[in-house]
Amino acid sequence: MSKPGPECERHSRPPLERMLRIHQALRAGNFPNASTLALELEVSTKSIQRDLEFMRDRLGLPLEYDGRRWGYHYTEEVSSFPTLQITEGELFALLVAEKALQQYRGTHFEKPLLSAFKKMAASLPDTISLNLADWEQTISFRTSAEPILNLEIFDAIAKAAAQRQQLRLTYRKPGQQQSEQRVIDPYHLANINGEWFLFAFDHLRKAIRTFAPARIQAIAYSGQTFTRPQKFSLQRSLRDSFGVHSAQGNFDVVIRFNARVADYIREKKWHESQQLLGLKDGGVELQMKLSSLVEIERWVLSWGGDAVVVKPRELAGAVKRSARKILS
Repeated sequence: MSKPGPECERHSRPPLERMLRIHQALRAGNFPNASTLALELEVSTKSIQRDLEFMRDRLGLPLEYDGRRWGYHYTEEVSSFPTLQITEGELFALLVAEKALQQYRGTHFEKPLLSAFKKMAASLPDTISLNLADWEQTISFRTSAEPILNLEIFDAIAKAAAQRQQLRLTYRKPGQQQSEQRVIDPYHLANINGEWFLFAFDHLRKAIRTFAPARIQAIAYSGQTFTRPQKFSLQRSLRDSFGVHSAQGNFDVVIRFNARVADYIREKKWHESQQLLGLKDGGVELQMKLSSLVEIERWVLSWGGDAVVVKPRELAGAVKRSARKILS
């Protein structure tokens, strides 16, 4: 009898289900061999051989071939198959994570992570795999402004941060025509609100600075390594910022929103320190403690006439000046 061909294998069960079937046959004491299993599972004997080797060498199952019985068996009792047990809720969470990755397509993380998700899906039993296909049609992520990145530079930054390699950058600050040379120790890459930022120790400034990978024009390894300080914490560094801009200031910020947009404000946590106060007219007052006013000014302006700054006076004045420039 001829072996099953490639066309048959394309429609066969996923590898995990095959191994579960092999496991059941072994526990039943049937002494199956590669030929009988290949016929039953409609795959080639090479596929079965690979499955058996994986079960023995990677999963550590006590699997041996008995030459007298012309088949395989377990040399000791195996109560259960050592495979990943996953609930539908966990699978759903994995699907959401896989979909979220798509909004960051183009980075060096994309291909290996998507490949890993596909392999996990392929190894699941048919019933769950079908549910995965159904869910795939119900969830998506979309971003209106996709970051433009030089993938080679981004990849080099990520590797340097992981391997603690010092870098030399040709960097252009926003609003400036001329680029600068910087030597940095890349501590951390973070995606904040859809934008990538590099947090690094700048040897010129002798302090931690924030760099936008999109503004890095050239990159080279200095040949030096660095030790990331144990006290470095991105969460602590940005605790009082409204985004990525942190400073040494201390501002009590109060902004009032009218009833038309109040629900949008209530539906999100804008900052760790925020407190919300309902107003009689249906509006809402947002109170926060921030270290910088740079990003909060832009955010207030984005709400147009639906937001009014109560304090601090510096913020109210900056918003008024920017509003006048818009009208001029």
